[in-house]
Amino acid sequence: MAIVQMKHLRLIAVSEEQDALLDELQRVGCVEISTPEITEDAPDWARLLRRKSSSLDEVSAQLASLRTALDALNKYAPVKEGMLTPRPVVTVDELFNRQTADRALKTAGEINCRLTEISAAVSDENRLQALRAGYLPWKELDLPLETEGTSQTEIVLGVIPSSAPLDPIHLELQEKAPLSQMIVVSAEKGQQYVMLLCHKADFSAALDVLKSRSFSQVRFKGVTGTAAENLRSVDVQIADAGQRRAAAEAAITALGDERSEIKLTIDRLTQDAQKEADRERLMCTDQTFLLEGWYSAPDEEALLEVLSRHACAWESQIPTEAEYPEVPVKLKNSKLVQPLNMVTEMYSLPAYGSLDPNPLMAPFFVLFYGIMMADMGYGLLMLIGWFLITRVKKAKGTMGNLGGLLGLCGVSTFIFGALTGGFFGDFLPQIAKLINPNTAFTELPALFTPLNDTITILIGSLVLGFIQTITGMAVSVYKKCRDGDPLSGLLDEVAWWIILISVVCLILAGQTVGLVVLIIGFVLLAAGQFRNSKGNIFGALGGLFGAIYNGVTGIFSDVLSYSRLMALMLSGSIIASVFNTLGAVPGNVVIFIVISMFGNLLNFALNILGCYVHDLRLQCLEFFGRFYVDGGKAFRPLSINTNYVDIIKED
Repeated sequence: MAIVQMKHLRLIAVSEEQDALLDELQRVGCVEISTPEITEDAPDWARLLRRKSSSLDEVSAQLASLRTALDALNKYAPVKEGMLTPRPVVTVDELFNRQTADRALKTAGEINCRLTEISAAVSDENRLQALRAGYLPWKELDLPLETEGTSQTEIVLGVIPSSAPLDPIHLELQEKAPLSQMIVVSAEKGQQYVMLLCHKADFSAALDVLKSRSFSQVRFKGVTGTAAENLRSVDVQIADAGQRRAAAEAAITALGDERSEIKLTIDRLTQDAQKEADRERLMCTDQTFLLEGWYSAPDEEALLEVLSRHACAWESQIPTEAEYPEVPVKLKNSKLVQPLNMVTEMYSLPAYGSLDPNPLMAPFFVLFYGIMMADMGYGLLMLIGWFLITRVKKAKGTMGNLGGLLGLCGVSTFIFGALTGGFFGDFLPQIAKLINPNTAFTELPALFTPLNDTITILIGSLVLGFIQTITGMAVSVYKKCRDGDPLSGLLDEVAWWIILISVVCLILAGQTVGLVVLIIGFVLLAAGQFRNSKGNIFGALGGLFGAIYNGVTGIFSDVLSYSRLMALMLSGSIIASVFNTLGAVPGNVVIFIVISMFGNLLNFALNILGCYVHDLRLQCLEFFGRFYVDGGKAFRPLSINTNYVDIIKED
């Protein structure tokens, strides 16, 4: 059970040591810095401490600038990088190289200036295009747009919807405003652009006629010259804005070779940001600072080596049970079990002081996954995924755990595929039959098959479920014994074991032995309820009834849940066979391969996620529910965590 032991660290050092000490702690990566609590009963000297500001805002601003620049390079100077391309490898000194960071920040500044130019040019283009769209309908009007009439006439430009016919408007104008004329300048879908030329005496009447037809007046404030002249001027300005934008984009493209330095500096400043965030948790005086936090006990020697090089005083303590809720959790398992950490982290980390379920869960999770997938072809695909992720891309962290989990479950899937005779369903027999209808090869050798041995597989699934349920109860007993309460284990879990054994005895050894064992089990169960009710006989009777009901139905329903192992194995096999059968209908090998592979890939994509979800459910509900204590918070030390490069240790 590999929850790493943690110790509480309290350290006081002179202010001059702060930067160097934080740098070294970050490189060692074993201390999570926390915020000291200054309570009312704290010593008088603690009241002199205060927090000092850090450079976090400045570093965050630099990071934002670099990330904006990187996004610009990815847009204007894209580089095709495969998903499986391994990350560049650098040393710690290369990561924290000041000259590299300065060059990258300067480059980012240049790129961001060009982005500002692009933004301004695009804004100008949009504005000018809107102006151009406004002038375009009037380009055939050989009249300055600022003209509003003469001493005796009025000239008005406007728009009438296309739904309003023009002939009735002309007739009504002749009738109500005979000293007016409406000229159609242009028309487009939905709009008619017109000019009203009218004597001032009839202007009001003419305007009333047009408004009754949803006329909207158009004004060009501050504009001089004809629409055609303004169009030519706008086109020149649009071309100029386009040239400015293109020049700025070309300048960004020319800086594409600086991408690697920008990525490296983003990683470097990410470490700086983490360090500055932790710096804000320190409590300081004018000459000293106080650091509190947690460190992993296995790394104590490396931590002591760092502290010995600095002028500081420190102490460490093993946390008390009262402090357990505040202690961060770090899991450490073998390479075979470590990929299962992502399963636990997806659910919830175990509380500090409890048990790490991964070593116990790993064989069940991998076994159940293989049973549900049970296909050699799918297993091979998963193993290819493991190879690409862990060996080609060399992924670490969560992605690395995913690759490892793919490998473990791929092996299990291949093994059960071999036992059930599945290779992309019945792909091989089907294609053999297409090639030679008289072939004797009708199926792969199999120990059992999902279609023919469904009941056997169901019974096996329930037996495996019963084994895991008993294992969970055994872990609960171990945990209670470890915590100094073996009696609870005896009266809660062991009592049910005795009851279950009595059922076997009733079947195999006769009623007398079975009844004796059953009575012993019920006596222990009743004693547990009497103990829990603190001597209250009625509470004990009610508790006993509830314990019997919950125990019987709980164990039965938990074991029955494992029937999903059979159901998913059967459904996956049937779906694969259905697609293979559909592909074989045309009688053409090429068509068969296309349809079969499409269907199997779809089936694989659905099952690889579906089996994971159902497997996770069995572990989290049926298994963890018997002993698991969740609520742990992850151990997040001040350390070097990069996104774009991998760090190698220098000799």
